[in-house]
Amino acid sequence: MPRKITKFARTDFRAADAARCAAALLLMLGPALGFSAARAPGEVDAARLRAADSEPQNWFTGGRDQDGTYYSPLTTIDAKNVNRLGFAWQYDLGSPRRGQEATPIVVDGVMYTSGTWGYVYAVDASTGRELWRYDPKPDYFVGRHPCCDLVNRGVAVWKGKVYVAAVDGRLHAVNAATGRKIWEVDTITDHKLPYSSTGAPQIAGNVVVIGNGGADMGHGAVRGYVAAYDLETGAFKWRFYTVPPPVGKPYENPELAMADKTWDPHRKPQFNGGGTAWDGFAYDPDLNLVYFGTANSAPYDLRQLGPAKLDGLFTASIIALDAATGRMAWYYQTTPHDSWDYDSVQKLILADLAIGGTRQRVIMQASKNGFFYVLDRNTGKLLSAKNYTYVNWASHIDMKTGRPVLTGEADWYSSPKNVYPSWAGGHTWNPMSYSAQTHLIYIPVIDMPAVWIDMLHNGGTVKFLDGFFTVQGIYPDDTYNAEDLKRLYGPLPDIKAIKAMRRVKPVRELLRAWDPVAQKTVWEHETSSGIRGYDGGAMSTAGNLVFQGRGSGELWVYAADTGKVLKVIKTGSHIMAAPMTYSVNGEQFVAVQAGYGGAAITVGPIPPSSAALKYENVNRVIAFKLDGGDVPTPAPVLDEPFAKPPKQTATKAQIDAGEIKFIEECSRCHVLGPSSTPDLRRLNAGLHAEFKDIVLHGALAPAGMERFDDLLSDKDADNIHAYLIDQSWIAYRAQEAAARKH
Repeated sequence: MPRKITKFARTDFRAADAARCAAALLLMLGPALGFSAARAPGEVDAARLRAADSEPQNWFTGGRDQDGTYYSPLTTIDAKNVNRLGFAWQYDLGSPRRGQEATPIVVDGVMYTSGTWGYVYAVDASTGRELWRYDPKPDYFVGRHPCCDLVNRGVAVWKGKVYVAAVDGRLHAVNAATGRKIWEVDTITDHKLPYSSTGAPQIAGNVVVIGNGGADMGHGAVRGYVAAYDLETGAFKWRFYTVPPPVGKPYENPELAMADKTWDPHRKPQFNGGGTAWDGFAYDPDLNLVYFGTANSAPYDLRQLGPAKLDGLFTASIIALDAATGRMAWYYQTTPHDSWDYDSVQKLILADLAIGGTRQRVIMQASKNGFFYVLDRNTGKLLSAKNYTYVNWASHIDMKTGRPVLTGEADWYSSPKNVYPSWAGGHTWNPMSYSAQTHLIYIPVIDMPAVWIDMLHNGGTVKFLDGFFTVQGIYPDDTYNAEDLKRLYGPLPDIKAIKAMRRVKPVRELLRAWDPVAQKTVWEHETSSGIRGYDGGAMSTAGNLVFQGRGSGELWVYAADTGKVLKVIKTGSHIMAAPMTYSVNGEQFVAVQAGYGGAAITVGPIPPSSAALKYENVNRVIAFKLDGGDVPTPAPVLDEPFAKPPKQTATKAQIDAGEIKFIEECSRCHVLGPSSTPDLRRLNAGLHAEFKDIVLHGALAPAGMERFDDLLSDKDADNIHAYLIDQSWIAYRAQEAAARKH
């Protein structure tokens, strides 16, 4: 059950005095920052949000407006003068240096954003000077960290409060003027399961709504739900579960009776079903409906639940709930019987579109499964669905039934299959943008497959992988070698056969301008090729501009109508988040949060093109303005030599067992090479000495290294340590041999 709400945080005299000073400073600087003394900091309400276009200087929500468009009416910076765009200021978000996925909010000259763990920051939006920062003090020893880094996707600002969900699932309300905690509440129902929170809270009428993640985690995953809390007090209001409880248990919400009929009646109780809502919320105040998408079912191999091939509601679905009661208004399932990790949690955009000569109030999503969905947001009726990227798992969506028509090319039960899109999706959490000027949607597209393998039956030595259960999805990128992978995963398709499927490289990313009415691409740019670059979200403006950051460390600017490249700014920082724009005293700024990590830590070393390979992974907000200078780059990454490892005392059998355990439980975050997490071949003597305490008991939990004594034994830890020492010796000897040659 949720922990008791703390309405007011205890603080000492110095903290209270600093908060009062910060509030006074904000009031004194109010006119210079763009708000009057009569308006309190963070004073956003329904009237202001509804009229957001009349205050283009502000960026009120993660997507700027109540429709989540990531589009700004500002025109001071436009296609004619954007070539003058340069550095204005930067703000260091501090450590640990991990993935940054939030889009800042600006209200009346103050910028609010979140970072690693769920820290919150308030800065002067014209200078980057810190006003306050809030430490959510997450419980490092509760639950399991997210599948994809210690990221946070943003805050909500409403009536003088800033709301954030910390990684441990606690929801915080913070005073927007002082950074002082007002209340907090634990939103997690069972901390023994690997729940976590990384998404931005959604304001919906009188409540704030938040979901969680964990549908990929552990051996049984979690059971998805969303919950709502009173905006003023944090009092619990309602909870909606997305998948039914274990067989024979009572239904917490009546819709689960319908859902239960779509799951195998003999399913094993250790599997909790998945269907989490970890990102992509939206709200329509006229209908008082809150919308969200749900994640994959768990496990991926639904045969483990039983033989019935049923839909598995409400996983991989878009759901609308009454914000006052939490009762379902409608649902639409994008991927019935999901077996490919095709979450439907991607950002949702509200719009009014002319479809078939009729004005329709719609909700839109570029789903992970490769199809672009346009739904009536009042009823959930499917209006259109066309693939915005290459897909081979389905030929099309049947408009009468709303269901995908499967091709059979993605049936990895019989043998490994190269499936488009990959488990990363044709589009994932990185925001897309809808321009009110061009009426185009700018989608960060991932044109990439995954080779899906049934690890239990394909002949390899690895049978389980945290984050994938008993299957594996391998990117056939420039590092793919079927022969090298055979020992671990069994026979795999040859790269030549994979490349022969298409006339383009198997792995590439694009920025694609999509017409949601005509259902076609208008223009596109390839942003990375050969290996995934983890490029950023998009933002568009009335200045006929589209902005997108890249993993290579540049901010790219395009003409929104034609796609012409207008400006490229080198930053030296990997950019995954979506940019935003605002103005203070008539001067327009563009800002973006930068830092390498997120899902990139789960699949391999830092891509060769990434700025994070060349420069230190400094997490920062970078702001730009006309006639600004060059962006200061972080310090170069030092290529430290491998130190001589400790003596190896383990047997080959122990080393081999350690490799398997490392792949199963550690490779979700650690790779043996450059990454946002430490290269474990480079452990120093002190870390070698403390290895078991770190792995089993969380000695480095505050740095993001959780405890694993619930999954690993003492023997497992020793074997993993032996494997890492072995890999250290391999790297050290190769280094010494290369030095002798020169």
